[in-house]
Amino acid sequence: MLDFILRPLRRNFGRDKAYYRIIDAMFGFVPHNIELYKLALIHKSASLILEDGRPINNERLEFLGDAVIESVTSDYVFIEFPEQDEGFMTQLRSRIVSRQSLNALAVKLGLDKQVIAGAGAGLAQKHIFGDAFEAMMGAVYLDQGYEFVNRLLINNIFFRYLNIDELTRIDPDYKSRLIEWCQKGRHRIEFHSSRDEKSSPSHPSFSATVEIDGMKVGYGSGESKKEAEQQAAYSVAHAMNDEQCASLLDHYDRITR
Repeated sequence: MLDFILRPLRRNFGRDKAYYRIIDAMFGFVPHNIELYKLALIHKSASLILEDGRPINNERLEFLGDAVIESVTSDYVFIEFPEQDEGFMTQLRSRIVSRQSLNALAVKLGLDKQVIAGAGAGLAQKHIFGDAFEAMMGAVYLDQGYEFVNRLLINNIFFRYLNIDELTRIDPDYKSRLIEWCQKGRHRIEFHSSRDEKSSPSHPSFSATVEIDGMKVGYGSGESKKEAEQQAAYSVAHAMNDEQCASLLDHYDRITR
């Protein structure tokens, strides 16, 4: 009864009404401690610095949310696939909690429009929205508890926005398959990977690109070089447009004449 009364009051009155509306629109509830969610929206590029030099941003909540999401996803995969072995469950969980997957979820929820970031942060770090999603789940956990965030992720987010059938059909070794295809067609393929300078030691982030015959055709990121290169290879099949395909074929025709 109290929440029924407080919900319209918090949404429509007070200095934080805009933040209450944002959380209610994205997740379907009104928070108890709105300060946690305001903090979750502040990317480190827009940090507020306290007098003692400590930065105020969402990195600590991101760290917590990462662990919460992995735990909930483990529950979800275990319950949904009772006949599958550990290897299958580990791979599926990895795909669900990957940087690209969480970034896509954040965009579908509209979180990308609410993140507070410094100029150029979106170009320098391509997964700030996924990081903010992790921070949000950390905030929900602290504000509402584990059972609440478990139900929110599984019933309201995974159920609505994840294509589990597609995820379970994906061959995890995209890189080997792409290399094999290039070798059969006598294409030159190169992977270039590097650690993102702004990533923290406790939460590393790597970026990778893949080039075929000197043309950049794929991009990926992950918490290791291997994961980033796998994501880059996967992106080739799903992101290469007709113009790029035509350009690659024209280039191949020229070098084989």
